[in-house]
Amino acid sequence: MNFQEIGLKEPIVQAVTEMGFEQLTPIQEKTIPFITSSKGDLIALAQTGTGKTAAFGLPVLNMLDVESKDTQVLVLCPTRELCLQITGDLKNFSSKMKGVEIVPVYGGSNIETQIKQLKKRAQIVVATPGRAIDLLERKALKINAIKWLVLDEADEMLSMGFKEDLDRLLSETPDEKTTLLFSATMPYDIEKMAHSYMKNPQEIAVAQKNIAAENVEHQYFMVRSKDRYEALKRIADVNPDIYAIVFCRTRIECKEVADKLISDGYNADALHGDLSQAQRDNVMQRFRSKHLQILVATDVAARGLDVNDLTHVINYNLPDDPEVYVHRSGRTGRAGKSGISISILHLREKGKMKQIEKICKRHFVAKNVPGGREICEIQLFNLIDKMKNVEIDEDRIASFSRQIEEKLAGMSREELIKKFVSMEFNRFLDYYKNAKDINVDLSEEDRISPKKDRQSRKERFTPNDRIKYSRLFISLGSKDNVAPATMIGFISRIVNNRDVTIGKIDIMRNFSFFEVDEKHTSEVLAAMQRAKFDGENVTVEIASSQKNEPRDRRDKKDKKDKKDKKRGKNVMFQRRGARNK
Repeated sequence: MNFQEIGLKEPIVQAVTEMGFEQLTPIQEKTIPFITSSKGDLIALAQTGTGKTAAFGLPVLNMLDVESKDTQVLVLCPTRELCLQITGDLKNFSSKMKGVEIVPVYGGSNIETQIKQLKKRAQIVVATPGRAIDLLERKALKINAIKWLVLDEADEMLSMGFKEDLDRLLSETPDEKTTLLFSATMPYDIEKMAHSYMKNPQEIAVAQKNIAAENVEHQYFMVRSKDRYEALKRIADVNPDIYAIVFCRTRIECKEVADKLISDGYNADALHGDLSQAQRDNVMQRFRSKHLQILVATDVAARGLDVNDLTHVINYNLPDDPEVYVHRSGRTGRAGKSGISISILHLREKGKMKQIEKICKRHFVAKNVPGGREICEIQLFNLIDKMKNVEIDEDRIASFSRQIEEKLAGMSREELIKKFVSMEFNRFLDYYKNAKDINVDLSEEDRISPKKDRQSRKERFTPNDRIKYSRLFISLGSKDNVAPATMIGFISRIVNNRDVTIGKIDIMRNFSFFEVDEKHTSEVLAAMQRAKFDGENVTVEIASSQKNEPRDRRDKKDKKDKKDKKRGKNVMFQRRGARNK
């Protein structure tokens, strides 16, 4: 189906045609007719990069009252970058329409300028939740009469800790509006939100819930933790045209890996929370324009980065939450292209991989980290292919031809070839001359002795483990539907300091423990005194050795006491019965 057949107004069809769009994507084909013909609420599930902005943007623009100055559409999204991207797309879609005003509002930019833009005219507002609430409290953003509320990347907003902000915003909107919720995954929190704020929503999915994209191949390499960086370099070297995001768990690890790659001569840079907005914009622009081949990023920092041509997504660490893996892998294989999602695993991590396989319903293919000879061959042939494809500009080199011929006089064709290859290729030959095999035999996992197991645990420590941590107790657990990703987003939002590093998180049923950089302990405790989760107060305190371990043991002891008491009672009855007999 094409855009002419779907019933859109001529100016919109003309705009999308000029943009080069011809056929609708699956999510557009299913959602646009529903939105234009029905005023019902909608939950649309599709991976990122499948045309979701057009899926809600085109039908909403088609029904917009351009004569009215009121804000009719509010689009909420998780990040500044996605906010600007959605705004740009909507402006392109409406370029042939007259009188349409679209205003983006987001943090990190002058709020007074945004207030002035809203006062002039804004039929469509694209906003991040935090800035939307700021503007709502200043009475600059008026959403009491909106007709459409769009929640884009809803699962990302919840994982980043915006649940309370979303609750506030949704409660301020009119009941008779149409709510359009777009998400890549369908976690419990999304279902809960839909139940609370949507009226009998229609669910449309172009893939099964929480399943990774079909056109992405999932591979893993098994190495020891100390060889993880070496494996990353070899993966990059065996793919000369790699265009990839490498995901790290923490900003410290992200920075260290990027710094190593840069010092080793790779075209790489880092994207993490310690960067200023100007630095972040610069890195992202260089990556989008392919002046960078490898971007090393944390999950939070990479949100909103929209790139269609990624060849690889590389998991330097497996995420704790399988849904995060779905998001990561969904960044490659976009727009109908194929992609590869690679995970670099160390010993004892295979169990986590199996869990992700089960939830994502995708099989991970075991691969061997390439050896020196294989890498050198690929690099050599890539160099020769590049040389063959170089265009010769006769006009530019004509004036130098005589001098070149004089300097190369007396050299044979074979000698010229050898010298050219050696000049460009010696670095790889020297580096991989005595390269060892860093692959781990998968059967080795079953043969690890207790002594070796202790060593492997030491190997698992990442660079951020050199930080001195405090362990804190928090009164949230799995019963509150809290996962590690949810916990990180919640803590980050409450503390609101990018310098605070979060370490290990242990989720229990009724409570949890999390680690923070020791030097920020007082700051975190102070910030958490006013914290609420789902409207309930949260208790956070230092988990001393007297508080944490005994607390866990107490839970087990209480259960044991109850069992013993019950067992003793039964025994007593049995003995009485025996005496009576």
